[in-house]
Amino acid sequence: MGERLEQLKGWLVSDVGLNRFDLRPASGDASFRRYFRVTDQGGNSWIAMDAPPEKEDCRPFAEVAGLLNGLGLHAPRIEAQDLRQGFLLLEDLGSRLYLDVLNEQTVDRLYGDAMSALMVLQACGPRNGLPAYDRALLLQEMGLFRDWLLDRHLQLDLTGSEQRMLTEAFDLLADNALEQPRVCVLRDYHSRNLMLTSSPNPGILDFQDAVIGPVTYDLVSLLKDCYISWPRVRVKQWAMGFYHLAVQSGVLRDEHEGSFLRWFDLMGVQRHLKAAGIFARLYHRDGKDGYLGDIPRTLGYVVAVEADYPELSGLIAIVRKTGLSPSP
Repeated sequence: MGERLEQLKGWLVSDVGLNRFDLRPASGDASFRRYFRVTDQGGNSWIAMDAPPEKEDCRPFAEVAGLLNGLGLHAPRIEAQDLRQGFLLLEDLGSRLYLDVLNEQTVDRLYGDAMSALMVLQACGPRNGLPAYDRALLLQEMGLFRDWLLDRHLQLDLTGSEQRMLTEAFDLLADNALEQPRVCVLRDYHSRNLMLTSSPNPGILDFQDAVIGPVTYDLVSLLKDCYISWPRVRVKQWAMGFYHLAVQSGVLRDEHEGSFLRWFDLMGVQRHLKAAGIFARLYHRDGKDGYLGDIPRTLGYVVAVEADYPELSGLIAIVRKTGLSPSP
């Protein structure tokens, strides 16, 4: 890591043209990327991304950043780049995460900004040219719940019947995702990746894995956030407000109204199974234990839909078997 840091400093001097500057860690990341805040003698600041090319590819980040900025959304501008070495110098969007400033007084305004930005992305963003959020990827993601949380973390032995119920639930959730209208999906549109910024708000981070996929995915990432939760009634109101905006924008049609909340809720179950598996993988594979405390909230969203979706009863029984989910 020390050698890599020296390479980054050398690039900032030789290629970017910075001379006297301060370099400090800016944030952690659930991947192999590292971020540093670069401050020069005049007080100007940027964010340097270090993405080791043998583990990460900077090109999708650069391409999607350009796409978002072209839509008038607030992704960090790229000031300099060396994709071969895996270095980017980015606009500094500050340090005020949505997660740090969301409360009863701010949430309607901040979520309003975030949903407006999301609607611009869905109405004006690409419908092709990015990877497809296909059945294979959906099932692979849900497999993380089985492989890393149930098997590796908890060492649960499921019966043959439970294994079948899990497979059937995964298929049902994949079907739900695939029947939805397709839009540009950023995949991590939540309070730890949204920044409180000057206009336009929010600043958007962690979008390099964008795909073409289900219309409710980013919305459920925002409103059923793994890191902060709100009353179900309020979440439903926000979701339906977004639905009506989507109809006005031509993203959805009036006849989708009867399906929308089901799409939204079941999309959330798919995402939360994936996230719980990722949190366990971060601990066992990458030595990062900071996400384990978010697993109960994440699985709580799955249990919370039990009364409305009896077809998920087998899956929810398995979630309860983990002992990690709170009561709904």
